[in-house]
Amino acid sequence: MNLASHVVIGARTYADRAALRLGDDSVSYRTLDQRSAGLAALLRDRGVKPGDRVGIMLPDTPEFAVAYFGVLRAGGIVVPMNPLLKSREVAYYLGDSGGRLMFAWHDVADEARAGTQQVGAEAVIVDAGGFDELSASGPSEDEVVDRHEDDTAVVLYTSGTTGEPKGAELTHANLTRNCDIVATELLGLSDEDVIFGGLPLFHAFGQTCTLNAAIACGACVTLLPRFDAAKTLAILAGHGVTVFAGVPTIFGRLLRQPDHHAYDVSRLRLSISGGSAMPVQVLRDFQDAFHCVVLEGYGLSETSPVTSFNTLQEGPRPGSVGTPIRGVEMRVVDDDGKDVAHGEVGEIVIRGHNVMKGYWRRPEETSAAIRDGWFHTGDLGKVDQDGYFWIVGRNKDVIIRGGYNVYPRELEAVLYEHPTVAEAAVIGLPNPDLGEEVGAAVVLKPGARTTAEELRDYVKRRVAAYKYPRKVWIADALPKGPTGKIVKRDIVPPTEPGRQ
Repeated sequence: MNLASHVVIGARTYADRAALRLGDDSVSYRTLDQRSAGLAALLRDRGVKPGDRVGIMLPDTPEFAVAYFGVLRAGGIVVPMNPLLKSREVAYYLGDSGGRLMFAWHDVADEARAGTQQVGAEAVIVDAGGFDELSASGPSEDEVVDRHEDDTAVVLYTSGTTGEPKGAELTHANLTRNCDIVATELLGLSDEDVIFGGLPLFHAFGQTCTLNAAIACGACVTLLPRFDAAKTLAILAGHGVTVFAGVPTIFGRLLRQPDHHAYDVSRLRLSISGGSAMPVQVLRDFQDAFHCVVLEGYGLSETSPVTSFNTLQEGPRPGSVGTPIRGVEMRVVDDDGKDVAHGEVGEIVIRGHNVMKGYWRRPEETSAAIRDGWFHTGDLGKVDQDGYFWIVGRNKDVIIRGGYNVYPRELEAVLYEHPTVAEAAVIGLPNPDLGEEVGAAVVLKPGARTTAEELRDYVKRRVAAYKYPRKVWIADALPKGPTGKIVKRDIVPPTEPGRQ
């Protein structure tokens, strides 16, 4: 088995069809096959052997796909890296994974070189023109190196919110089965589909649900290296996008684009959301505005990533992340690992073909995360009597106010229902009497006007008295990570919340 086999099959079946598109330029399946084969040969000539780790620090351009599949064809292990990493972070990723070579985009050459020098690795600097020359500089490696299904294909580093980043080992079987299920059973893709590729490809969501899913069925991925609402709408209309993939904040930004109604997006048949819980109001507003169904799913880097999804057959259940995909089991358990009753909150645990092999060279942390065959996510959720799962928050996100558990996700959903609110994040604030107090940072829609007191009272009228945020403040923006998710740990409340 080798995940890169999808490229070879695609070249035989859809040779002249566009596999990748960036602006007015496109790369056919034949060309992707040839260039990734040439890169595999380059790696072989540089001494890369099966099982060697190779870093890829490239933006969402065709060069990422060529490098990704080229490394896999050579039997190597891909270590995807955010192009925004600094030298010390580059050194950590390569040092921890043991990578001896990396491909880096020309815009970040200085950081890449500085990082690789710290660990004795080599940086190959890539630009749009020079990469074609690199991959065509010698005889191509037409064959795809055979790998066992349990061999690692990608080491995907987690965000490190609870410590230094850990590398999740995703196998060829993990990624191949996950993208095949996404492509055929969840999205119903065909070679006529065009998928919007604005999710970072260094992230599991982008790799599986856009790049790998498309290549598995002959579809086209139209890429956008950096998100911009106006450019996204122009691509949706101009490239005839049929499937849109994004995180909730991206859906919100498109809705807030003043002229979004002026674009012809009539080919858009489906949108999918993941990465964090989507506010129900945003989901409904997007469906109404863009006239397409929105399906929300759930997963983690450690689960390749898709674990559960709403389906086209059953239709979306707003607020839910759906039911487990085929071959995957999910449970909600208490602290003793016992199932909780329907509707009760507990930790979500997962078992199935999508669960990682383990954390790279971290046996103790692997044993702590995977116990009795179940991966413990650290996510809090509940399951209803129909088997649909609902995410409440992270274990570490729970606010314990005076002995009562308050789940930020519930309050954020209420805030998003207020007509002036564009974004909201609920966090715990230190309190000497209660342990923690509930705080809420809010960004308003363009031109909207309200007060912190009005927002606080709005939530107060809709939830139990111990839950509503006593401290509310209006911010110009909320901090976000590379995938567009709100990063709560970086939210700093003003000295006097609510007074702007």
